[in-house]
Amino acid sequence: MRILSAAVLCVSALAASAADEFKPEPGFVLLFDGKTLDGWQQRADTKKDKDAKPVLLAGKTDAFDKRFVVKDGELVIDPKVKGDRYIETVRQFAGDFSVKFDFKPGAGCNNDILLLGTKFDINSGKDGKGGVKGIKVDEWNTFAVNVKGGSAEFLINGEKAATQKTKGDKGPFTLRAEFGPIAVKNVRATESK
Repeated sequence: MRILSAAVLCVSALAASAADEFKPEPGFVLLFDGKTLDGWQQRADTKKDKDAKPVLLAGKTDAFDKRFVVKDGELVIDPKVKGDRYIETVRQFAGDFSVKFDFKPGAGCNNDILLLGTKFDINSGKDGKGGVKGIKVDEWNTFAVNVKGGSAEFLINGEKAATQKTKGDKGPFTLRAEFGPIAVKNVRATESK
């Protein structure tokens, strides 16, 4: 009887674990698996060395002396580790596509995403005031950027936050660690068209 009970508990735990795994919407693929930084790289610092090359992060769980850390299925930017640092997808994007993710900013968060020459500040403001409209501090929010016809539309929690013209034909999706805490998960994208 004890063996049967243990087996039932084990199967129940596996089923709960599988149910908790995020499944992207049809047409989307995961860019961050929640376990490693496979598919990501440290951006090359060409200001210091014009011949610098990106550093691949395959199999790693942190970057830039733990400025970026994979923890409990999330990609966490640690504000205690200083430095203006960038990680980007190895995958290059072009044409029309969408990138979505969930993010949880702390007070004082001002970290950026960069895509095809556009920059969007995920700014929660000081003490949750003065930041980007619609951002909920210390709560999970949704972010989407839809690129179509040379224009990028940025949405926070389903509401349009900005529109920018894209520059360049092809490039990675980039996360910039600048100021304050933020966690990101469920990063996914559609195929370029």
